[in-house]
Amino acid sequence: MSFWPAKTMGRLFCLLSLLTLGCASLARASATLFLEEPYGKMGFFTATGHAAVYLSGVCADSPTVLRRCAPGETGIVLSRYDAVAGYDWLAIPLIPYLYAVERPEDVPLFADAKMVALLRDQYRRKHLENFAPDAADGRAPGGNWYQLVGSSYDRTIYGFEIKSTPEQDEALIRKLNASPNRSHFHLASNNCADFAKEIINFYYPKALHRSLIADVGITTPKQMAKTLTKFSARRPELQFSRMVISQVPGSMPRSSRVHGVVESFLKSTKYIVPSAVVSPVFAGCVFGVYVGTGAGRFDLDRNAMVFDPDGDLEAPLSHADRKSYERQLKSFIAETGPPTSARHLEKEWEKLEANAQMTFDDQGSPVLEIELGEKPVRVGISQENVMDSRAPRQLVRTILEARLESELRHAPPRGISGSEVARDWSLLQQTQGMSIGRDSSPRVNSTTLMSVSFTSGP
Repeated sequence: MSFWPAKTMGRLFCLLSLLTLGCASLARASATLFLEEPYGKMGFFTATGHAAVYLSGVCADSPTVLRRCAPGETGIVLSRYDAVAGYDWLAIPLIPYLYAVERPEDVPLFADAKMVALLRDQYRRKHLENFAPDAADGRAPGGNWYQLVGSSYDRTIYGFEIKSTPEQDEALIRKLNASPNRSHFHLASNNCADFAKEIINFYYPKALHRSLIADVGITTPKQMAKTLTKFSARRPELQFSRMVISQVPGSMPRSSRVHGVVESFLKSTKYIVPSAVVSPVFAGCVFGVYVGTGAGRFDLDRNAMVFDPDGDLEAPLSHADRKSYERQLKSFIAETGPPTSARHLEKEWEKLEANAQMTFDDQGSPVLEIELGEKPVRVGISQENVMDSRAPRQLVRTILEARLESELRHAPPRGISGSEVARDWSLLQQTQGMSIGRDSSPRVNSTTLMSVSFTSGP
């Protein structure tokens, strides 16, 4: 006999169904259009972001040689890049493409620019030396090779998935392996979105097309996502679904919303304001195109599941639950340390992290070496090793507080899952029962931690 009300049982059944479908989604062969938010300083065109295609049934012997996936492999991400070893396209395994590590458990809980650069360079030295060799001084080279790995440190990614078949995958492998694969990138006529269009249209002809009005004929990632969504709505057999891959919490600048060409122009003050002064008629036409094409009404994460580095797709955390966690975190910080805001603690961790040195433990998971007292202290920074180190409890607690504060505050409205937050919250609560390691590591409280963050040298 069930002791739960029928309404509660119904909601539980729906949630379990969503989770089952989500986990099955990554297990089947599929092609997923990745729409990636822009980051950094942008003009009105570069605000269109980046496009790539994730193929769950296709893997690679090298970034330029494709093959079918063996059992247990998770597929590759294909994209066109500008000025990367002279190639038109390159293939990178899914987890390294997103996080610049090979194991999901090694994804750092909280990342900064120095850490991301080291993770990317480590992966480059191991797997991409032929495509991005060392500079003359032996250090990492310049150029766009960094775009090959660790994309999720720079931006949030939206996925639009459709079913594929083994026969379609085999045909694409033959086609791309036989192609010259020499770069002919052009920002306006042969960009990353054009390549994504070619791949998806190879699977389903005429599925994607550019917009002559909304994007003045330039192929953009957002237009590709819109047309794939519309194409799939008429074909339920494609089993269309959406996912969100949130930007990794940390001090890296947060990415911005993706736009089309006309939409970018309209929303860029430095372009539209002078245009309106010089020619109000022209500015009015731009606004008319924006409204008429519905450029601002496309909801990227509608009905989307949330991607977890472990490969699961889960239901997003509700707005009410997010607010509840924010209140609990605020109370936890107030009870376990001096009065301060969660944002202030995040900033303090960022400063401390910036003066630390990143290395790896015996299992290859990332750790930070931080100067506290007379000798460095090592603290794990991945979900696998954060609780295993002999670091002072306050260090572990601060990184987990910063992680939670960042993901709750910065993740897209439907870009964080309940299980991910619950895991981080559980880890944070475990710090209350941690004992200081027996290696005579210095005891620190919040005041000491904050003081060190201002006085430590590089």
